Amino acid sequence: MALQGSEEIEEQLAEPEEVGDEDVSISPAEEITLTVGPGGEEDTDPLLLPWDRFSAWLHCICVVGFDLELGQAVEVQKMTTFVSSSCLAGCLGDTQFCFRFRQASGRKSSLGCFLDQFDRDAPVCLKRDQGHYYGYVYFRQVRDKSLKRGYFQKSLVLISKLPYVTFFHSLLKLVAPEYFEKQEPCLEAACNDIDRWPTPHPGKILVLPIMGTVMKVRIPTCYDKPGTSQLVQSTQVRMRIAVADTVPSLPLCRCFHPVFFHIQMLWELVLLGEALVVMAPSPAESSDTVLALVSCISPLRYCSDFRPYFTIHDNEFKEYTTRTQAPPSVILGVTNPFFAKTLQHWPHIIRIGDMKQAGETVKQMKVKKLKNLKTLDSKPGVYSAYKPFLNKDEDIIKQLQKGVQQKRPSAAQNAILRRYFLELTQSFIIPLERYVASLMPLQKNISPWKSPPQLRPFLQEDFMKTLEKAGPQLTSPLKGDWMGLYRQFLRCPNFDGWFRNRRREMMKKLEALHLEAVCEEVSNDESRGPSPRVLCAYPETNCNSLLLSFQSLTCKVLSHQHTWTHWLYSKLMACR
Repeated sequence: MALQGSEEIEEQLAEPEEVGDEDVSISPAEEITLTVGPGGEEDTDPLLLPWDRFSAWLHCICVVGFDLELGQAVEVQKMTTFVSSSCLAGCLGDTQFCFRFRQASGRKSSLGCFLDQFDRDAPVCLKRDQGHYYGYVYFRQVRDKSLKRGYFQKSLVLISKLPYVTFFHSLLKLVAPEYFEKQEPCLEAACNDIDRWPTPHPGKILVLPIMGTVMKVRIPTCYDKPGTSQLVQSTQVRMRIAVADTVPSLPLCRCFHPVFFHIQMLWELVLLGEALVVMAPSPAESSDTVLALVSCISPLRYCSDFRPYFTIHDNEFKEYTTRTQAPPSVILGVTNPFFAKTLQHWPHIIRIGDMKQAGETVKQMKVKKLKNLKTLDSKPGVYSAYKPFLNKDEDIIKQLQKGVQQKRPSAAQNAILRRYFLELTQSFIIPLERYVASLMPLQKNISPWKSPPQLRPFLQEDFMKTLEKAGPQLTSPLKGDWMGLYRQFLRCPNFDGWFRNRRREMMKKLEALHLEAVCEEVSNDESRGPSPRVLCAYPETNCNSLLLSFQSLTCKVLSHQHTWTHWLYSKLMACR
């Protein structure tokens, strides 16, 4: 069955560990950002049509059953078309995992422009995925002798543009059991509840009623301190609290447990966008590990493709398994033993065994050669010929091992590891941020009578020279070939995506500064410049220059969210 709305929106809501009914304090800033619930201001927005709010969160909801002759099949379809072969797992009981697939070319959303405004304040890692959809799966397999196959096998799947992994898994835990018991009417009720939700808005606490339960979620903003999460006070009886974090609240220690001693090497592989395969025994472990790898370079966005659960039925199977060209920059999570042979030519393979609890000890294992990987039954470990650029950090290993010996809570272990990855990535990216900031023109060179000046080009050798005195050694104790790591990074998709985003932000900043200069030029306040009437006394070329750019300026004014935009717009209209 497929129940839908349209498509889009973005950022990420990660849900926390279970929170009880005890009071949890929140900051005054959070209290004043509480969004209106159902029936509030957003619900009366004349621009939103029925199912628009649903579409802001989800593209569709599907129920995928297993047909003995056809295989997996969408049983019922409403409003949209969805076909996936990634929704079935061979696990007895209930299993949750996620997958990711490309959006068909040429498809556009009618809500795109409306939802883009919510991306402005979202962290880079939590913005809407423009080219892919996420599938969040709740799969149930139980014995049923009345069925020909002997098992009841069915998946409830949420399809969304939003990478809110833990949030949607929490949502499925509420909706899926009810659906398996009450069938289609339950999904109709859930869809109606979701269509009354406020649109995802970073920085605001969203009240989301669903199936008689209320979830409170705050989407983080790009202004939040990285690695922090904010709880919301619970006052209702049936309340489930979800906490949004800039990093998905994945159990990192559990995900990395089988390759515990190679976490720094894995960080380098992900940072450099290397082709990487995760071979796991189940879809849940596969998707968790891939998502943990992608999140380990946060707040830097992983810009290559990644598939938390990849199967032989995916459209890109031939593209990603061909031996006629080098493996693409992608992270694949697989469970089918067939991949052990098909992807044997890939340069980096992680073999994951059954994930243990974070409190269990792990034996130290060396990186193994690829030729030793014969089947999916090979021993857990990292199979690669890669030589890390940085020296191994023994301190983080000892710190986590000590936590295991002292039976430190898993949440604390996860926080330590997440903090380690965050500080390592920040140490690496700060020199790049510092150099890119120097490419901005000086404000004194911005004139209201000229177009905004251009950014200076990024010159690799100039940047490398800055590392001698202002490199990562200022913030990181790690030694090694930092220069080599940077040279490799500057050639990978992650740098290209990061620089494109930073350049776009800086161009917007230049436009804003240019508009402020125009704002001062047309101000009626003598202390800030001549009035619109005085502009007529300026040389004709200058006046014409301003008037000829009037249309462009007014469009730019309205596109910037500043307190002075409406004032400037009215002044430009007066000048005209």
